[in-house]
Amino acid sequence: MKKEEGFSLVEVVVGLGILGMVGVGFLAALSTGLIVLPRTDELETAKNLAESQMEYAKSLEYQSTGSYPAAAIPGEYPGYSATISSGPITSRDGNIQKVTVTISHGGEQVLALEGYKVNR
Repeated sequence: MKKEEGFSLVEVVVGLGILGMVGVGFLAALSTGLIVLPRTDELETAKNLAESQMEYAKSLEYQSTGSYPAAAIPGEYPGYSATISSGPITSRDGNIQKVTVTISHGGEQVLALEGYKVNR
């Protein structure tokens, strides 16, 4: 009788086990990526909106008290809203104020961006 070459049942089972572990690891990484992707998109959108709102607030007439009105959010960003608040940074100099832009999505705060505005 000829000696037959091939894999034994044990080798096949061990190989399938290793392949299964690699597959589970890959699927876990894929599912984590699918969970993180929407949150990353939300944060990036909020960052862009906050920066544009900050530039808008800086272009408005200086107000020594109160807050600034937010610019309209474009229609391609449904569910997002912005508020702009301001206040003096020191009691000595009323010509510099801290401006805070807060971006919310679906009623939850996503991002707050702070900047400064000078009375010219």
